[in-house]
Amino acid sequence: MAFIGNLLWFVCGGFVMGCSLFILGLLWCCTIVGIPVGVALFRMASFAFLPFGKDLVAAEDVGETRVLGTGLMSFLWIVLFGFWTALSCAVAGLLLCCTVIGIPFGLAYFKLAKASFNPLGKRVVPMAVAEEIRRRKVQQTVNAYTK
Repeated sequence: MAFIGNLLWFVCGGFVMGCSLFILGLLWCCTIVGIPVGVALFRMASFAFLPFGKDLVAAEDVGETRVLGTGLMSFLWIVLFGFWTALSCAVAGLLLCCTVIGIPFGLAYFKLAKASFNPLGKRVVPMAVAEEIRRRKVQQTVNAYTK
């Protein structure tokens, strides 16, 4: 099912969304300070090309360390581009959810809105891996309360 969803998504707008994020990533990489944002946008572009069957998780959840300065760059991203990118994805998702056939694509746009608001420190993983990460985090929280 994810293959069909990805194929339809790619043809009906995912290609344009992924290419625009990729080009935006290239522009951010033109400056040394913007390279982390550019790399995050490349990851987000790969997610925008084929979003079905994948999810975004925090880099710390897959064993990576947080890079120094991510908070400052995240703030700059949100102020300059993140809010508007997330807003446009959310509006597109709402418009697609007005039709029954557009609901899966609207949900994909909502995932992109969440990702585009703050793409730094996120990794694209298969849906099963994301669910297992969430299950383990909940289990850790339960264990912390039961001690």
